[in-house]
Amino acid sequence: MLIAHPSPSVLGPALRLSLFACLAAALALGAGAAQAQTALRLATTTSTQNSGVLDDLLPRFESERGIKVHVIAVGTGKALELGAQGDVDMVMVHAPDLELDYVGKGAFIERTPVMFNEFVILGPPADPARVRESGNIAEAMRRIALGRAPFISRGDRSGTHIKEQELWKAAGIEPVGSWYQQVGQGMGATLRIAHERQSYTLSDDGTYFAFESGLELKILSRREPLLVNPYAVMLVNPARHPHVHARAARELVQWLASEHGQSLIGDYVKHGHRLFTPGLPPEMRTAR
Repeated sequence: MLIAHPSPSVLGPALRLSLFACLAAALALGAGAAQAQTALRLATTTSTQNSGVLDDLLPRFESERGIKVHVIAVGTGKALELGAQGDVDMVMVHAPDLELDYVGKGAFIERTPVMFNEFVILGPPADPARVRESGNIAEAMRRIALGRAPFISRGDRSGTHIKEQELWKAAGIEPVGSWYQQVGQGMGATLRIAHERQSYTLSDDGTYFAFESGLELKILSRREPLLVNPYAVMLVNPARHPHVHARAARELVQWLASEHGQSLIGDYVKHGHRLFTPGLPPEMRTAR
């Protein structure tokens, strides 16, 4: 038996309107489901992850935008490699010169500074190298090296490791010898090792404050322009890697850079300390 389907021209206006409404609802539902299923891959630093700020921010973003974020916490160097290879959709890192080098090579687009804190020299309360008495960070590094005081280096091509190498260079020191130990670990693990061995180390202050209660380490040198620690987010270049979730990644960047996102970053406090300041460091604004 043949069944004749009426053409749209013979359907009543009310029925046509109902069919169009059902179609629109189905399309909207499908689009919403697709967005909810998006698993945005963010490669970031262990210092960012260890501070706990992403555990505070990302669930809010996921709830508001329906986009799930999968975090891969590694050193900055590794995060940039993952992005350059198209293995993630975006990165949040803190090594400006290296970031700009990758952008210049076309691996990333739309670099956006979102927050900053500072690097600090940590050491045992007794401070055998007398770092507290240093007039500046270069002198602090020289005191550690000349006194052969134990120093724990991340040694992992992270943003912190890159900054540490910059500080040794500023001090005119090539760190070699048994006093200088590279552990190849993330920030949290490095802090625990420095605590156990009662050694000096370099950390971002956000991770230190997050771990402070369990550490017998004190801040001995801080608050110099050379110790500013800016974080930026960058999108993996979709022209090179068409499979990346560029649209979802851009939504997260815009959310972090928005007034709402910046307010949440500034409001993040742990153990009585604000771990990050939103935006770009003042000393970098004129040079941008």
